[in-house]
Amino acid sequence: MSLAANGAETPRLLLLSKSSHFPDGLANSSGLVGNYLMFNTISFCGGLFEHPLKEYKSIQMTRVIQDHYEIDPQLGFYGGGGIDARFQFAPIEFALAGLPPHQPHWGSDYKKALQKYYTHSMDLMGHGTSLPLADNSISLDATVKDSWGQPTICVTYRDHPDDLKTAKFFEDRSMELLDAAGALDKWVAFPVTEQSVGFHLLGTCRMGKDPKTSVINPDHRTHDVPNLFLCDGSSFVTSGRGQPTETIQALVFRASDRISTPAKKNEI
Repeated sequence: MSLAANGAETPRLLLLSKSSHFPDGLANSSGLVGNYLMFNTISFCGGLFEHPLKEYKSIQMTRVIQDHYEIDPQLGFYGGGGIDARFQFAPIEFALAGLPPHQPHWGSDYKKALQKYYTHSMDLMGHGTSLPLADNSISLDATVKDSWGQPTICVTYRDHPDDLKTAKFFEDRSMELLDAAGALDKWVAFPVTEQSVGFHLLGTCRMGKDPKTSVINPDHRTHDVPNLFLCDGSSFVTSGRGQPTETIQALVFRASDRISTPAKKNEI
């Protein structure tokens, strides 16, 4: 059996699956199910240009800048990632959160700003490291229940100081790029601060060889339940520095081989 509900619902299902054999949740003899939650840090800047860009028509080509995939440790912090040039907003989203703070947000001047900025703007989004911390976790809420009476997810998260420094580094580089590209106006759309949103949901059922320090083995099989495999981003031990989808896909293809081989031998 394989479970692939990613870094939030996979640990939740395991934690909900308690029994006399697994009093702390299925496959949780290590006590690590739900721990080491990782997001990818972000920075978000916008720029206005003279000519219409019409970025809302979708991304025309890949425009990810990887110059700072590894940040020089002499800067005093660990991290790295990339800068993704794209436009993030549907019309209603842009109307609510897309304009720079110094533009009017009500009345006729607001309408004029929306018309101008929506077609002439581009966003630069930095995506970076999220270090694995044991206290960052997905757990079961003690009081809030879902529609079926089951405990909902409780998210506990605090950024490592280096992650915040990495995000600020990419914010600064993005503003420099907007200057170099000739932006008429530039702004920090969402200032770097402690995480208020979560991306990618990784690391909550980490992979490893030692059952005491991991949930699944290198073949994606849980240490405690031989016929249970976890095939999603929960297995990550590091967050990577950008989009994890292709890595998850590669791991799933690999896991399918590791499942099919013993299955043919009636070993699971």
